[in-house]
Amino acid sequence: MIIDVDDKLISKEIFDQKFNCDLSACKGACCVKGDAGAPLTWDEVDTIKNYLDKIKPFMRPDMVSLVEEKGFYYTIDDNEPLAALNNGEECVFAIYDQSNIAKCSIESTYRSKEINFIKPISCHLYPIRVKKFNDITALNYEEWDICKPACDCGLKRNVKVYEFLKDPLIRSFGSEFYKDLIRIDTELKKPQS
Repeated sequence: MIIDVDDKLISKEIFDQKFNCDLSACKGACCVKGDAGAPLTWDEVDTIKNYLDKIKPFMRPDMVSLVEEKGFYYTIDDNEPLAALNNGEECVFAIYDQSNIAKCSIESTYRSKEINFIKPISCHLYPIRVKKFNDITALNYEEWDICKPACDCGLKRNVKVYEFLKDPLIRSFGSEFYKDLIRIDTELKKPQS
């Protein structure tokens, strides 16, 4: 089922699926696994380029060398930028804490108050994937086996995808849109006559 809100088509799974990241279980696998880098916007490419000297001290030295040699993004056929990968696997911005959990060096730079950009919106919104088609924006829930711990944790805590992603949804689409999501969720809970 697809729900239409203004110029946005939202998959019902965003309201039905429970989700709450459990980094102790997944170890930040979304920063390490996959067949492509995280989608970026061209504005984000410019922002990261402007902040790169501040981000580099938070990156792993081998990734700094890789970025200096090959860049921090690449493009695919339709000229959309993606975050660069190390050997086709982990994101060049991935760092590891003492528990071997992958984290984002961009976000670490942000949390240290060095920059005012938290991370690419595609990462911040995950597991929601956003696709634009002319005047329509589609928001879909992306199911991935590495996120099973997040689904289990969301079920245990009774947190829905859109609730878990409140901050990035507001960052992307504004607080009125988020209020619309709450209203829709309330309507979906009502018994159907």
